[in-house]
Amino acid sequence: MFNTATICILISVVVYLVGMLVIGFMYSKNSTTEDFYLGGRKLGPIVTAMSTEASDMSAYLLMGVPGLAFFCGVAEAGWTAIGLSLGTYLNWLIVAKRLHRYSVKIDAITVPDFLSRRFRDKTKLIETIGALTVIIFFVPYTASGFAACGKLFNSLFGFDYMTAMIVSAAVIVAYCATGGFMAASVTSLIQGFVMTIALIIVLIFGINVAGGWSAVMENAKAIPGYLNFGASTDIITGEASSYGALKILSTLAWGLGYFGMPHVLLHFMAAKSEEKLTFSRRMATIWVVISLSVAVVIGIVGLSMAKTGAITMPGSEPEAENLIVNTAALLSTHGVLAALVGGIIIAGILAATMSTADAQLLAAASGVTHNILTDVLCIKLDDKKTMLIARLTVIIVAILGVIFASNPNSSIFRVVSFAWAGFGATFGPVMLFALFWKRCNYQGAIAGMISGAATVFIWKYLVAPLGGILAIYELLPAFVVSCIFIVVVSLCTAEPEAAIKEEFDSVVA
Repeated sequence: MFNTATICILISVVVYLVGMLVIGFMYSKNSTTEDFYLGGRKLGPIVTAMSTEASDMSAYLLMGVPGLAFFCGVAEAGWTAIGLSLGTYLNWLIVAKRLHRYSVKIDAITVPDFLSRRFRDKTKLIETIGALTVIIFFVPYTASGFAACGKLFNSLFGFDYMTAMIVSAAVIVAYCATGGFMAASVTSLIQGFVMTIALIIVLIFGINVAGGWSAVMENAKAIPGYLNFGASTDIITGEASSYGALKILSTLAWGLGYFGMPHVLLHFMAAKSEEKLTFSRRMATIWVVISLSVAVVIGIVGLSMAKTGAITMPGSEPEAENLIVNTAALLSTHGVLAALVGGIIIAGILAATMSTADAQLLAAASGVTHNILTDVLCIKLDDKKTMLIARLTVIIVAILGVIFASNPNSSIFRVVSFAWAGFGATFGPVMLFALFWKRCNYQGAIAGMISGAATVFIWKYLVAPLGGILAIYELLPAFVVSCIFIVVVSLCTAEPEAAIKEEFDSVVA
């Protein structure tokens, strides 16, 4: 099972994993819960930018998007990349600074905490709904990352899928539970650079194996609709179907999800300086645009690699998601140095997974300890007990994620898309209205959160299966429904208290 190539790859991976653990233990001496959840609001501009985007770009960047482009052509993957790029820029532009300022003003350390304090919700219902939403949707989101690790080690080394997934989850839990937010942020910074290196190596090597860029284009053009942003292709049958305006709009709606991603919003709140967020925005946007573009192109290159016989033509979308893994394996056959470089690529996939999973686990932990136990149930806990429970929560959520990801045939991209919709529709609209509409009240906020989350489930499992124009990405209708409920309910109920309005004015001034 092990030859020189796989041993070299394994060495690279082990070195990387040990490095992540060392960083976790370096930041293990958190003195307060704010340090554990927000790093004491000490993130510098570079760490803020790269850790934010690395925590966002999960395994779907190195596995999901290239696999989708490989198997279905550029339409869905391309429009998704465009939507995510636009969403990234707008989130940094209109949300980051104001959320940071507002969260400092009201001393909020989690997203549900911020919303509850912003609306002075004495019922604690906002915090309860928010915390439960975080837990519900982070389980499948985290599971997608664990699944990526399992698929990676299974296809590359022949390791048992479940065993590989459990070991990977254990490493993530180890540095996340010990080092908290700062460990997760610093590791995400490193992971972002590792992901970048991996993408560049795969792109250059893949084009070379495929016979050059002209060969890549010729093979792609030979399949009807493969390079058409208005068509979706099945590379098995060679048939193309229309990818119409409504589907494009719903795919672009991926960008709306950014406004409600707790693990992204937390990084805005944790920034050291509001003034430095402008630099962070520029750096983050450039990185996202380049990374997603390269990911789509790699999918196109993968088709040519398969045509030349360098890699196997996939029979399904989940199989196509192993494109970069297979490319790393192919690279590793070209000598020891190449095998070590292949190990860097594998480390890049692990980085994409870990950088997102650690942020999600921390957000889930904060939801249980700070929001539910401390604020809702009013259980008095000192910092030591709070952090102990937070760490136990990280472990429990990780275990649930492993169980959820037990099916190796599930599509990483599809699992992520559902969780993304859940967060985007639950938190996105209410966050925007909380920051930009003074008249919004807590009744409207509650209505928006409940209606958004409910619509995601209803549309996904009851409406979309009806087909036709209804078969669109559930985030778009759920986001619209949530906005309508927020506006209507807020206008039909009493205005916010004068103190809330004054606080709002002091922040936006």
